Formats: sequence, C-alpha cells, structure tokens
Amino acid sequence: MPKAALAYIRWVDGFNQGLGKLVMYGLFILMAILLWSSISKTFFQPSLWTLEAAQFAMVAYYILGGPYAMQAGGSVRMDLFYAEWSLKKKAWFDAFTVFLLIFYLGVLLYGAVGSAAYSLGYFGDQPFHFFGELIQAYVTGGSEAAGEVMGYLERSRTAWRPYLWPIKFVMCLGFLLMLMQAFSEFLKDVARIRGEEI
Repeated sequence: MPKAALAYIRWVDGFNQGLGKLVMYGLFILMAILLWSSISKTFFQPSLWTLEAAQFAMVAYYILGGPYAMQAGGSVRMDLFYAEWSLKKKAWFDAFTVFLLIFYLGVLLYGAVGSAAYSLGYFGDQPFHFFGELIQAYVTGGSEAAGEVMGYLERSRTAWRPYLWPIKFVMCLGFLLMLMQAFSEFLKDVARIRGEEI
C-alpha cells in the first residue's frame, strides 16, 4: 500500500473517529431540547422553536455521526452468506459494493450543495460555480461583495422561521465526510485483497 494511501486512511479515520465521538454527545442536546419542550408545554407557554431545533439536532447527530458508524461497521447487513465467506472474499464483495455507496453519496452531496446554494438565494443550476464566486467575493471584496453575490436567505415556513442554510451546510459536510470515509474503506478492502494488514 502506498504511503499516501496509508496517510489518507489514517487522517480520515482519525478525524471521523474524533468527530463521531464528539457528536455522540449531541444526543444530550437533543434530549435537553425535548425535555424543555415537555416542560414548557406543561407549565408555561409552549415554545415555538423546540420542534425544529430538535429536528436540526437530530439531523446533525445522524449526518455527522454517519462516517464514524461506517468506520466502526455499525450498519445493518444481510449476512446470510456473507458471514461464512473468507476475509478475502468479503473484501472483494465490499470493494465492489462500496462503489455503489460512493456513487450514492456523490449524488447526495451534489443535491446537498444545490440545496445549500438555494438556501443562500442562488436559483441557478451551477451551485459549485456559485460557491466559487462567493468565496472569491469574500477573498477579494470582503463581506459587502459577498452580500451582493448572495440573494434572499431561505427561512423555514413555521412560526419560528429559522434560517435553513446552517443545517444545509452541516448536511454538505456530513455527506463529504461519509464520501471520504467510503473511499478509505475501499482502500482498506484493496489492502485486504492484496493480503496486507492496515
């Protein structure tokens, strides 16, 4: 296995493991929001923000914890045949199926980037170009120029009306990290096929 591939595996696995262990505590944030929702409905005026805040916390918990779950093998498998296979045969099968996962995550990431661009007021069909212009505006012209690039900021249609771009950026980050972790898993499968230990 080339040193660059090993360095990639170590960096991605280490980063996603650290982030996953940190995000695990997000469950307590979700529980606190839901507890406050119950208390406020029982004893006070019901809070407008609790339902959506709980949804946002759950999305962040699920999406940012996904790469670590993938790394730890926490996904559900149909192993009627898989459990009986040799390690090399499992590695061949995993290396093939990870390509389907990489394609799927690529489509999800593309859609998430488009949705994030939409939440910043871009209604065209080239979201990556939009973000390139936005970064260039921040670098060369400051926040005033970046404000000219951005359009109407999307808000939720509920009574609380939070901006949606923060959670959409969390989704983009989560899908990108899952894509990177899937490629790391592919490199590990290739090493197993070759009889190498990582």
